[in-house]
Amino acid sequence: MSQIGSRKVTMFCGKGGVGKTTSAAATALHHALNGLRTLVVSTDFTPSLRDIFEIDSPASPAMVTENLYLEEISYDVVKQLWDQKFGPQVYGLFSTFVDIEYQEFLGYVATMLPGLKDEFMVDYIREVSESGRYERVVWDTAPAGQTLGLLRMPSLVSNHLKPAARVYSALKATGNLKRSVLGVIQDWEKLSNKDLAFLREEVQFNLVTIAEALAVRQLQDIFEEFRSYGLGINHIVINQVVEDADSPFLRSKAQLQQKYLAEVEGGYGTRSTRVPLFPFEVRGVERLKEVERRLFSSAP
Repeated sequence: MSQIGSRKVTMFCGKGGVGKTTSAAATALHHALNGLRTLVVSTDFTPSLRDIFEIDSPASPAMVTENLYLEEISYDVVKQLWDQKFGPQVYGLFSTFVDIEYQEFLGYVATMLPGLKDEFMVDYIREVSESGRYERVVWDTAPAGQTLGLLRMPSLVSNHLKPAARVYSALKATGNLKRSVLGVIQDWEKLSNKDLAFLREEVQFNLVTIAEALAVRQLQDIFEEFRSYGLGINHIVINQVVEDADSPFLRSKAQLQQKYLAEVEGGYGTRSTRVPLFPFEVRGVERLKEVERRLFSSAP
């Protein structure tokens, strides 16, 4: 069973409010402290990486400290990436036999493939990983439901495009135009397959949870959905574990956590790491070092 961060790309996922971003930030800091040029990137709708690192710079990527850079990717940025890679090429073909404005065409494509932005978000992470600019990429994701939607997109887009090839091969158009349209569709399908292979082969998935009933009950569903895409959870981070129970409230909370800790640590056959409930807000590099030490205290 692998250590956290053992692959070039490390993803953190889980329900909202369990500490995904804190775990991602601490892992990225760990790599940077060990001399690896690292990018921590968020694809959350409401990113908080800058807040956790206390970074005001609007630069993208922004330098956090030596070897560590931060980037928050919005859907608008991903749409621009799609425009650059496929938009004009596809529009140029379709506009030869459909009278449609470019922005209207983009809306049409987004309706045909509602997960378009998710697909290209995955593709962006893949391209960053393969660019060679960074030795490690740490990926902070949106809450579990949105992230699972994102992970299913490469497979879903590929499946959508298979019948598309048959439909457009029947176009009443010249042979050259048919071949051009089919070529674009095939290129897009290849991209989706490449992104799916990237998720399966290059990304380590870390699931962050807390020792409470609702969070633990969701774990089985998340594991099963990952398996349905041919993916697996490599590591579980159990956050906010009470260690120093020095009040009646904390003693009660610690007692309640015990059965859930036993369930998580014994029920999934996956390596897990406990991170304590800290008596301070985790913000800034020095506080994140406390989390980093606990995440990697058992690392060889």
